[in-house]
Amino acid sequence: MFDKILIANRGEIALRVIRAAREMGIKTVAVHSTADADAMHVRMADESVCIGPAPGSQSYLSIPAIISACEITGAQAIHPGYGFLSENANFVQIVQDHGLTFIGPTADHIRVMGDKITAKDTMIALGVPCVPGSDGGVPDLETAKKIGDEIGYPVIIKATAGGGGKGMKVAETTADMESAFRTARAEGKSNFGNDEVYIEKYLTTPRHIEIQVFGDGKGKAVHLGERDCSLQRRHQKVFEEAPGPSISPEERAKIGKLCADAVARINYIGAGTIEFLYENGEFYFIEMNTRLQVEHPVTEAIFGVDLVREQIRVAEGLPMSFGQDDLEINGHSIEVRINAEKLPNFSPCPGKIKTFHAPGGLGVRMDSALYDGYSIPPYYDSLIGKLIVHGRDRPEALARLNRALGELIVDGVDTTVPLFHALLEDGDIHSGDYNIHWLEHWLEAKFGD
Repeated sequence: MFDKILIANRGEIALRVIRAAREMGIKTVAVHSTADADAMHVRMADESVCIGPAPGSQSYLSIPAIISACEITGAQAIHPGYGFLSENANFVQIVQDHGLTFIGPTADHIRVMGDKITAKDTMIALGVPCVPGSDGGVPDLETAKKIGDEIGYPVIIKATAGGGGKGMKVAETTADMESAFRTARAEGKSNFGNDEVYIEKYLTTPRHIEIQVFGDGKGKAVHLGERDCSLQRRHQKVFEEAPGPSISPEERAKIGKLCADAVARINYIGAGTIEFLYENGEFYFIEMNTRLQVEHPVTEAIFGVDLVREQIRVAEGLPMSFGQDDLEINGHSIEVRINAEKLPNFSPCPGKIKTFHAPGGLGVRMDSALYDGYSIPPYYDSLIGKLIVHGRDRPEALARLNRALGELIVDGVDTTVPLFHALLEDGDIHSGDYNIHWLEHWLEAKFGD
């Protein structure tokens, strides 16, 4: 059993891990930059270590600093949260080389799934359906045009090492290919140090469906249903729910078993998410995230499990505390991401919080690191909280979300709360009739975004 773990992250996800560890009787070490000296995760942890100046590249992404923090505090394991080093295979290998435990997948699994071409080839070999596209990387423009003609337009060009919407460009016709191809390569190079791209058929009205999987690293794995993350802006999720309003129990069981069997065959350990585009009753694999997701609370709500606790358990070598037959969906859950951003342009809005009041009541959870007087630094992601609601069914969850948003107070900075008030007035949201392009069209009509 671990006596002490270090959380290599900040904000709400660091608090999330601290809470799970405390319930398990495990002490925690928070790391922080100089800008986060007064952050809530630093206050709540048993110990804290400053690992560098404000920029993430010099603190939260500093592998030597994080390893040193483990050595001076005696932490035996590292939980990476999400973002930063959570999907860095080199970091995982270094952690293991220093005799520490990484609370997450192996370096090999992260490496395979981190390259989108290798991940796609792996999933095809495991029997997971994929979007039609190029067979590996595309070396030049002429090859790109040929592939586009073969699979049919529109197509999307993606950086193999991409993520977060960067290095992704759509070509509607052959005439668009040159600009899209060159831009995707340039973005891949500048953001990820890799200009390799691949091409896929661009689905016109898909939903974004992701399957939560969990493995014990010993050939046993389960799925915990799906989340619908179709409401996105520039490939960034803003509203997630489980179960998906468009997925039937039969579809859930089929695709869930396929995903669980796939990760079991590769002895995957810990939490992972297999993401799909879903259109006309068909699932098409797009990527696998080898970490905890921002939206994991909606899955926890409908299954009544603690995914972080389970991550820690299997990292210790313990068996999973549940099997597939133990997992039954209970009700409906929705999460909205509260960002410190100014509408309608969604520009970051750091600043000092004058007043913060979290909503409460039955079926309401607020994951946030805010407090009265806290100053949101300008150096990191603008996510400042996640509001999660759970109800007996989707209409009750929507009503509860509306009520909880009305109780939430974040005074001192602009936030995306008004966006969700407006969305909850739209009939398509209540009917669940939307796809991954819906929100951008809605924003353009409302704000000219």
